Amino acid sequence: MRRDRSRAGSAAAATKFLEEPTVTVVVRQINSRRVYITGEVAKPGPYNLSGPMTVLQLIATAGGVLEYADAKNIVVMRTENGKPVSYPFNYKDVIKRKNLKQNIELKPGDTVIVP
Repeated sequence: MRRDRSRAGSAAAATKFLEEPTVTVVVRQINSRRVYITGEVAKPGPYNLSGPMTVLQLIATAGGVLEYADAKNIVVMRTENGKPVSYPFNYKDVIKRKNLKQNIELKPGDTVIVP
């Protein structure tokens, strides 16, 4: 009989814990925060946006522009308020420290096109 009572007591105690569970979720990686780069770069494709990243940093991450890239006419494509918007980026100016304001911070979903 003692065994039955201890089992019943354990079951009641377990039920008590299951009534109010506490769950902890740890996010290790957010894959929906991506930016894309296509065209004349060494490694085109999607890249995770794990923190602040500028156009120049994405180009560097993608291995840099290729020899025959039109580095003066790079475009950042973005959707704002449901409408497509484009921002020009002149790589040659930025690396010469000219017109640095065009080196904008990227947002999730942005696509950088290197013709």
